[in-house]
Amino acid sequence: MDRLQAMTAFLTVLDTGGFASAARKLKVSPSVVTRMVGELEDAMGVRLLTRTTRMVRVTDTGAEYAERCRRILADIEEAEQSATSMHGNPRGLLSITSSMLFGKMYVTPIVTEYLGRYNEVDISCWFLDRIVNIVDEGIDVAIRLGELPDSSMQAVRVGRVRRVVCASPAYLERHGIPEAPDELAGHQIVSASGVSSLSEWRFGTDERRQSVRVKPRMTTTTNDSAISAVVSGLGLTQLLSYQVAQQLREGTLKAVLVDFEPPPLPIHVLHREGRHVTRKVRTFLDLAIERLRENTSLN
Repeated sequence: MDRLQAMTAFLTVLDTGGFASAARKLKVSPSVVTRMVGELEDAMGVRLLTRTTRMVRVTDTGAEYAERCRRILADIEEAEQSATSMHGNPRGLLSITSSMLFGKMYVTPIVTEYLGRYNEVDISCWFLDRIVNIVDEGIDVAIRLGELPDSSMQAVRVGRVRRVVCASPAYLERHGIPEAPDELAGHQIVSASGVSSLSEWRFGTDERRQSVRVKPRMTTTTNDSAISAVVSGLGLTQLLSYQVAQQLREGTLKAVLVDFEPPPLPIHVLHREGRHVTRKVRTFLDLAIERLRENTSLN
């Protein structure tokens, strides 16, 4: 058994969710992938994966082993890159994730610039409005908004954003400017929190925290549609400052209740490779950190 090939097969099964999909990615037959993973389990005398007719699940032992395999293969990739190029030019597939709108507005320009610099790197972007487990799903870099839970991930803080209540100048002229959160009951509300008929907006610091239940006239599952609605004069919405930074600069939206805003949320760039970071990850991190920190909408 080629141990490195077996490790690669095992990780590919985890990253793609099954033996058949792993085989397609590795361009071998499913039986080859099954054999390599089976031989790996037999050699160590442990079960790495639990197989059913519908899905494949990683065991606790398998999850810990997968993390070590990724570090080993990352070290090998780094060594090969350094050996084949005087400057260790980055190469290979790089996967990154962020929320949808943040990815569209701020990460995509960084990706475009990066790809223009490095011809031997391809990038897969996972722009999703859910928290992606970057270990389980094989993601190299994540950009996260909000406080981070305790984690083994390597995190670099690059900025912060505010929760902003805003409306169009035309709406505020017609309906007045709310002076306190309690006055929101007398205003039309646009909520981007989902399909619920009720939303809760938070205000104030930990010492003087206040939550206000609002009943939206319009609820939507996308921030873009909420922004369009309030720009057109429908009502007030609460969004993160980066999402409406352009509209606030241009004056098509105006922030209200600024004195009641909760503490800003931090923005972090995360990766899972520790000090064993590969060239492709390191060069992307360097560029992303520089560009995000210099962006005035995020600081």
